[in-house]
Amino acid sequence: MHGWRWARLRERTKQTATGRTLEFEVPRWPGHLPGQHVDVRLTADNGYQAVRSYSLAAPADTDRIELGIQAAIGGEVSPYLADDLPVGAEVEVKGPLGGWFVWTPQDRGPLLLIAGGSGVVPLMAMLRARLASVSDDPCALLYSVRDPDEVWYATELDAAGDAVGVRLLYTRTVPDGSERPAGRMTELDLPTLPTLPSPADARCYVCGPTGFVEHAGALLLAAGYAPDQIRTERFG
Repeated sequence: MHGWRWARLRERTKQTATGRTLEFEVPRWPGHLPGQHVDVRLTADNGYQAVRSYSLAAPADTDRIELGIQAAIGGEVSPYLADDLPVGAEVEVKGPLGGWFVWTPQDRGPLLLIAGGSGVVPLMAMLRARLASVSDDPCALLYSVRDPDEVWYATELDAAGDAVGVRLLYTRTVPDGSERPAGRMTELDLPTLPTLPSPADARCYVCGPTGFVEHAGALLLAAGYAPDQIRTERFG
């Protein structure tokens, strides 16, 4: 396991009202795989330390990493990182971490990504790697959010829809002209994308809040996806 490294904040991008992506420069970064994460450590002037885990939002890019930060109400670390850490300031990071919830273009075959809210962050690393590859294997993303204002990477996902299947599912408020009513994902949502992988040979990655992941996993099993085809990561 790699030890702690200093990471300097280079850029902060607003994704939603409470969601941010932060780009850090990490000298001698060893590289990482789509789906992995890092631990971030903050140290106060009095020596108090706090450590939190955050997903990597993009494939490896020399000495730069991109993290997705969802500011939690009353949180100790995430609100500070999301809005208050000055550009140019340094934090400590450890990683990359995780070896189960990963995908690379060498993992050939159809790919199905299912995200809930900020759970799209590690899946975005996979999607970006898939789009940068020469693979023509089917790929689809089903992304569930409460309303249109909570979509991360909205512009990028809109553009990606030309190369892969992307569908947004709204649980509370739908945009004008939407044919699907607001509501949680159901078995009827699975076969609605023409590029959606069939259950026979697809790799499935699901990330989001615990309740969402359990619900999505149950839908996949009922639809015929084998347990060893499904990999999940949950939070909260």
